[in-house]
Amino acid sequence: MITTEPEKVIIVEGLTDKRQIAKIINDNVTIICTNGTLGVEKFDELLETYELDEKDVFILVDEDKSGIKLRKQLARELPHAEHIYVSSEYREVAATPEKILASALLSKHFSVHPIFLF
Repeated sequence: MITTEPEKVIIVEGLTDKRQIAKIINDNVTIICTNGTLGVEKFDELLETYELDEKDVFILVDEDKSGIKLRKQLARELPHAEHIYVSSEYREVAATPEKILASALLSKHFSVHPIFLF
């Protein structure tokens, strides 16, 4: 059996965000935690390790000051990346209801576990 490396990458801020997304998604995808802002060296390491220039990259960060700052930084460094937004009503990815996250992921053509759509 040949296993292929995921062609899709989702960049999130923290481990709770990663766990929330991993629970909902039913797709072969890599989820990367930045743990906040990225320095040049850390970003270069992620770029090389995950081959971000060759993959479909999605940015899903909190709608707070640090998340918006990180989104802007990632948008500059990865102009080909697509953005997935959570409502400012929930502010945080981890605090967004699973049904809302599932719909947002589905809108970007991710496969999600059907249980999260109802």
